[in-house]
Amino acid sequence: MITVVGMGAGTPVDERCAAGAELVVGGRRHLDAVRLPEGAERIVLGPLAPALDTVGTYVAEERPVVVLASGDPGFFGIVRALAERFGPERLDVRPGVSSVAAAFARVGLPWDDAVVVSAHGRDPRTAVHLCRARPKVAVLTGPGAGPAELGAALRDTARVLVVASALGSAEERVERVTPAEAAVRDWGTAVNVVLCLDEARALGPARTVAGGAGGGLPAGWALDEAAFDHRDSMITKFEVRALALARLGPRPGELVWDVGAGSGSVAVECARLGAAVTAVEKAPDGVERVRANAAAHGVDVRVVHGAAPEVLAGLDEDPDAVFVGGGGRELPAVVTACARRARRTVVVAVAALDRVPAARAALADAGLACDGVLLQSSRLAPLPGDVTRLAAANPVFLLWGVRPPAHSEGVCE
Repeated sequence: MITVVGMGAGTPVDERCAAGAELVVGGRRHLDAVRLPEGAERIVLGPLAPALDTVGTYVAEERPVVVLASGDPGFFGIVRALAERFGPERLDVRPGVSSVAAAFARVGLPWDDAVVVSAHGRDPRTAVHLCRARPKVAVLTGPGAGPAELGAALRDTARVLVVASALGSAEERVERVTPAEAAVRDWGTAVNVVLCLDEARALGPARTVAGGAGGGLPAGWALDEAAFDHRDSMITKFEVRALALARLGPRPGELVWDVGAGSGSVAVECARLGAAVTAVEKAPDGVERVRANAAAHGVDVRVVHGAAPEVLAGLDEDPDAVFVGGGGRELPAVVTACARRARRTVVVAVAALDRVPAARAALADAGLACDGVLLQSSRLAPLPGDVTRLAAANPVFLLWGVRPPAHSEGVCE
């Protein structure tokens, strides 16, 4: 058996937990904290692959191994690598308290509705987008993705960052700072986890399903137009919105732009599905309308006041997906600007037939493989005498362009 022992974050650990082991693997501070058997080989964890190879040699010879890990080793920890390499049946896991659980305990908050994301050795943009989209996020940090980097990316938000360092040790620190304050600090190497909180919503309702990204998803989508404040029916109709959302594929950890947002119905729905969203709207009353609709649905939408395509140059981060609404003369230029920056897909809603060829060409010229459909729908409408007729809605062209994998070819003809 491989015995995996969780340590730290205030969890009491028997210093004799490595008794009988012929190989003990762990971080230097973990190895220094336990009594090692005389004659046992000791490996300080650095690169994982060589350590696993040595563990494999001992396992093959049926010699006992103890692995010392931080907190709960089954939570973003070494249990995954060990189970994949040697099989879960060979593991005897003795978990400690995870750094996430300890950090939330220190600030007196439940965390069954929190999103937990690891930025250790990963692209930090996923963590940043989750922090923008969700009111309660725990970020497991790493080099290049620590409190300073998170703070710099979240400067324009009203979030509070709780930085927990050296949890469970005599040097433990739990500090509450603004993103701007976090951005200019040197936090060292002892940071365990950063909590990103929207304090007004940090104490959410009780859950029966844990996790802000899973248990917090909406019960429905493609909401009726009546669910949004809008002007003169200037809103993406729910039939169109349903297909647009399906093609956009908004998901937690991604960034979506809604360009020409109008009422912000698409922006709000993408945010309800877990994405971070930036809505671009040129009309001042439209900007306020988007903000009001986002607030009414309990989601965060960053609203940028300005006319596309010019205003898009001021958006620093490239989006994963973009929805372009409206169909003015600037549409080809707007689609071109969005298609050049979108990492995955662009969806365009066009009411005027004359605008379709230019929009398709803009998607194609940016290297996107595209398709489209004309949506024509008729809704049931009551008539006097307890009868029903069909009321036709205005037809809408929906185009979408998808960035092909690097090895594939083929765009709109």
